Amino acid sequence: MVSLICTLQSHRDDVNCCAFSSTLLATCSGDKTICVYSTRDFSELPFSPLSGHGYGVHCCCFSPCGQYLASCSTDATTVLWSMDTGEIEAVLEHPGRSPVRVCAFSPDSSHLVSGGSDGTIALWDFTLRTLRKTGAVSDTSIVACSFTPCSQLFITGSTYGDLRLWDLKMNHLHAEKNAHDLGVSCCQFAPQIMKDPNGFDCYRLASCGQDSLLKIWIVSCVSSAGVKMQLVHTLTGQSAPVLSCAYSADGQMLVSGSVDKTVTVYQANEGILLYTLNQHDRYVTACAFSPTASIIATGSMDKSVNIWRVEDGCSARGKCLPDEADSVSSREDRKSRGHARLMVSEWSEENVSAWLREEGLEAVIDAFKSNNIDGEELLSLTKETLSSELHIESLGLRSKVMKKIEELKMSPVCNGTPDEYLCPITREVMKDPVIAADGYSYEREAIESWINMKSRTSPMTNLPLQTTLLTPNRTLKMAIFRWTTSQ
Repeated sequence: MVSLICTLQSHRDDVNCCAFSSTLLATCSGDKTICVYSTRDFSELPFSPLSGHGYGVHCCCFSPCGQYLASCSTDATTVLWSMDTGEIEAVLEHPGRSPVRVCAFSPDSSHLVSGGSDGTIALWDFTLRTLRKTGAVSDTSIVACSFTPCSQLFITGSTYGDLRLWDLKMNHLHAEKNAHDLGVSCCQFAPQIMKDPNGFDCYRLASCGQDSLLKIWIVSCVSSAGVKMQLVHTLTGQSAPVLSCAYSADGQMLVSGSVDKTVTVYQANEGILLYTLNQHDRYVTACAFSPTASIIATGSMDKSVNIWRVEDGCSARGKCLPDEADSVSSREDRKSRGHARLMVSEWSEENVSAWLREEGLEAVIDAFKSNNIDGEELLSLTKETLSSELHIESLGLRSKVMKKIEELKMSPVCNGTPDEYLCPITREVMKDPVIAADGYSYEREAIESWINMKSRTSPMTNLPLQTTLLTPNRTLKMAIFRWTTSQ
């Protein structure tokens, strides 16, 4: 069976990626941050969240030893972070200053690959923190990549729909065109090296895409210069585009997340659907297996990360979870986190307590309850009232509470900011909205900066912009003005 352990709600925007090391979980978001948690109890580390990117963070991954974390962003950089201190170790600028959509470490820690929205691929020497080789796929964006378990090859997936295999000299070994109609969204090799009947090394690969399919391939190195890809399973367990997929550490299970808001868990070798999980409220954009425990993390556009435990010895097939017996605790959890969908001024005392618990402020919950602090009163608190009225004596604790309250005041959930008023690039309220050729509205400065970075693709669709002409959206600007003045 699969059970929901907890729900993490540290991000203020879509969760784009989840990644595990042996002891940590990292999640990244459109809110420009990376959150890092201990897998012992899923408490957030003291140096989290990591803030260093100028735009939304698309992908994050741990080095195999777990000592470093890489994250990549629309700001055209891949940042390396120390997991001892949370400090930036290096900033790798992508060739051509293109927004970086994906990054991945080689299993031997020698290399890091990153893919850009202009189709460029950068292969970095991780030890030296230097650019080793570059490659490119024309007229597309690189949105997926994964190394083979031998570390000598890697595969990329693009919005054009193809999967391409490369060696460390950036030689293009194989192209599986139209692997996914309308575009690839994710791909990952299973961790094990296998042998085909002729004794050649082969690898199991999962890929998913906009065609609502999850596919399993066998990639065989049939000779020193030849590669063959064979499709062995096409999985149809989800009814909308599949945005993410990941193998378990033993390669026996496969998880995927979809636009239909579901998470599916498969027996990987035979492609048998085991479970369908239905706890997210919006698109499931990210999923990952822990390498050391039977734990799955799934991230969503509902700004949450769900942590699931997969019990051993499960023989169920196609079961929809959580069922009535398993869902009691998860329903209570969803009830307690209902504050995430309300304006702060509308929060009840229970909502305030739930928020304090999420922020690690359990020590003040009793004081807040005894003083009947609801959302409206929460926003009016000061350090003085925390001391004189709530009798919170610790200066450090008062400072931490006030910091969290100030962060809350800056969050869209506080003032109920309509999502359409937020720039898709900066995720901030627009002051000068303009319409680009893709039909979406952006903050003028943000989309101009995007285009000036030599990116002629849409930030929303990844498709080429037919023109860089920007049209003022006066109707939206007026609506934002009316909304702002009414607050």
